[in-house]
Amino acid sequence: MSGHKRIPTDGGQIFGHNPFEILSSSGLSTAPESSPDEAQRSIEAAPPPRKNRGRVDIIRQKAGRGGKTVTVVTGFVGIGLPEKEQLARKMQQLCGTGGTVKEGQIEIQGDKRTEVARILTEANFRPVFAGG
Repeated sequence: MSGHKRIPTDGGQIFGHNPFEILSSSGLSTAPESSPDEAQRSIEAAPPPRKNRGRVDIIRQKAGRGGKTVTVVTGFVGIGLPEKEQLARKMQQLCGTGGTVKEGQIEIQGDKRTEVARILTEANFRPVFAGG
Protein backbone atom coordinates (compact mmCIF):
# COMPACT_ATOMS: atom_id res chain seq x y z
CA MET A 1 0.00 0.00 0.00
CA SER A 2 2.97 2.32 0.29
CA GLY A 3 3.13 2.83 -3.50
CA HIS A 4 -0.41 4.27 -3.82
CA LYS A 5 -1.02 7.99 -3.88
CA ARG A 6 -3.65 9.16 -1.43
CA ILE A 7 -6.45 11.50 -2.38
CA PRO A 8 -7.08 14.26 0.17
CA THR A 9 -10.58 14.32 1.67
CA ASP A 10 -10.32 17.63 3.51
CA GLY A 11 -11.85 19.65 0.65
CA GLY A 12 -8.50 20.56 -0.83
CA GLN A 13 -9.14 22.85 -3.78
CA ILE A 14 -11.84 25.52 -3.63
CA PHE A 15 -14.61 24.97 -6.13
CA GLY A 16 -15.76 28.07 -7.87
CA HIS A 17 -12.82 28.99 -10.01
CA ASN A 18 -13.85 29.67 -13.61
CA PRO A 19 -11.98 27.54 -16.17
CA PHE A 20 -12.92 30.04 -18.91
CA GLU A 21 -11.54 33.14 -17.21
CA ILE A 22 -8.31 33.04 -19.22
CA LEU A 23 -10.22 33.09 -22.54
CA SER A 24 -10.82 36.45 -24.19
CA SER A 25 -13.71 37.52 -26.37
CA SER A 26 -11.71 39.91 -28.51
CA GLY A 27 -12.27 39.36 -32.21
CA LEU A 28 -15.71 37.82 -31.75
CA SER A 29 -18.80 39.46 -33.22
CA THR A 30 -21.44 40.75 -30.87
CA ALA A 31 -24.95 39.34 -30.73
CA PRO A 32 -27.59 41.16 -32.80
CA GLU A 33 -29.55 43.63 -30.78
CA SER A 34 -33.22 42.69 -30.98
CA SER A 35 -35.86 42.61 -28.37
CA PRO A 36 -37.67 39.41 -27.38
CA ASP A 37 -40.87 40.91 -28.84
CA GLU A 38 -39.29 41.20 -32.29
CA ALA A 39 -38.06 37.61 -32.13
CA GLN A 40 -41.56 36.43 -31.13
CA ARG A 41 -43.15 38.36 -34.02
CA SER A 42 -40.79 36.76 -36.54
CA ILE A 43 -41.71 33.31 -35.22
CA GLU A 44 -45.43 34.07 -35.44
CA ALA A 45 -45.12 35.52 -38.96
CA ALA A 46 -43.68 32.32 -40.44
CA PRO A 47 -46.46 29.84 -41.23
CA PRO A 48 -45.90 26.33 -39.89
CA PRO A 49 -44.79 23.87 -42.56
CA ARG A 50 -47.63 21.73 -43.92
CA LYS A 51 -46.77 18.11 -43.40
CA ASN A 52 -48.20 15.61 -45.85
CA ARG A 53 -49.92 12.93 -43.77
CA GLY A 54 -50.04 10.35 -46.54
CA ARG A 55 -52.31 9.02 -49.24
CA VAL A 56 -55.90 8.01 -48.54
CA ASP A 57 -58.23 6.32 -51.04
CA ILE A 58 -61.78 7.56 -51.62
CA ILE A 59 -64.05 4.83 -52.98
CA ARG A 60 -67.72 4.88 -54.02
CA GLN A 61 -69.46 1.62 -53.08
CA LYS A 62 -72.93 0.24 -53.78
CA ALA A 63 -72.47 -3.51 -53.46
CA GLY A 64 -74.01 -5.14 -50.39
CA ARG A 65 -75.73 -1.95 -49.27
CA GLY A 66 -79.22 -2.44 -50.68
CA GLY A 67 -78.54 -0.25 -53.70
CA LYS A 68 -77.49 2.74 -51.58
CA THR A 69 -74.30 4.58 -52.49
CA VAL A 70 -71.66 5.08 -49.80
CA THR A 71 -68.37 7.03 -49.94
CA VAL A 72 -65.62 5.06 -48.17
CA VAL A 73 -62.27 6.55 -47.14
CA THR A 74 -59.50 3.98 -46.55
CA GLY A 75 -55.73 3.78 -46.23
CA PHE A 76 -55.12 5.92 -43.14
CA VAL A 77 -51.59 5.47 -41.74
CA GLY A 78 -50.55 6.75 -38.33
CA ILE A 79 -53.96 8.09 -37.34
CA GLY A 80 -55.92 6.87 -34.34
CA LEU A 81 -59.61 6.12 -33.93
CA PRO A 82 -60.44 9.41 -32.13
CA GLU A 83 -59.04 11.47 -35.00
CA LYS A 84 -60.90 9.33 -37.56
CA GLU A 85 -64.13 9.89 -35.65
CA GLN A 86 -63.46 13.64 -35.54
CA LEU A 87 -62.84 13.69 -39.32
CA ALA A 88 -66.00 11.63 -39.89
CA ARG A 89 -68.07 14.11 -37.82
CA LYS A 90 -66.68 17.02 -39.82
CA MET A 91 -67.49 15.23 -43.08
CA GLN A 92 -71.04 14.44 -41.92
CA GLN A 93 -71.66 18.08 -40.96
CA LEU A 94 -70.27 19.58 -44.16
CA CYS A 95 -71.92 16.99 -46.44
CA GLY A 96 -75.24 17.09 -44.56
CA THR A 97 -75.42 13.29 -44.35
CA GLY A 98 -74.85 10.45 -41.93
CA GLY A 99 -71.75 8.34 -41.61
CA THR A 100 -69.65 6.14 -39.36
CA VAL A 101 -66.20 4.70 -38.72
CA LYS A 102 -66.05 0.93 -39.31
CA GLU A 103 -62.97 -1.30 -39.33
CA GLY A 104 -60.62 1.68 -39.62
CA GLN A 105 -62.52 3.16 -42.57
CA ILE A 106 -64.72 6.26 -42.68
CA GLU A 107 -68.08 5.68 -44.39
CA ILE A 108 -70.22 8.64 -45.49
CA GLN A 109 -73.73 8.12 -46.90
CA GLY A 110 -74.18 9.13 -50.53
CA ASP A 111 -71.76 9.98 -53.32
CA LYS A 112 -69.84 12.79 -51.60
CA ARG A 113 -66.36 12.13 -53.00
CA THR A 114 -65.52 15.72 -53.97
CA GLU A 115 -66.61 17.17 -50.60
CA VAL A 116 -64.73 14.45 -48.70
CA ALA A 117 -61.60 15.05 -50.82
CA ARG A 118 -61.68 18.77 -49.99
CA ILE A 119 -61.96 18.06 -46.26
CA LEU A 120 -59.08 15.55 -46.39
CA THR A 121 -56.90 18.01 -48.33
CA GLU A 122 -57.52 20.66 -45.65
CA ALA A 123 -56.41 18.06 -43.04
CA ASN A 124 -53.10 17.61 -44.98
CA PHE A 125 -53.95 14.19 -46.44
CA ARG A 126 -53.48 13.36 -50.13
CA PRO A 127 -56.86 12.03 -51.31
CA VAL A 128 -56.94 9.75 -54.35
CA PHE A 129 -60.14 8.66 -56.10
CA ALA A 130 -59.97 4.87 -56.37
CA GLY A 131 -62.37 2.29 -57.74
CA GLY A 132 -65.50 3.15 -59.72
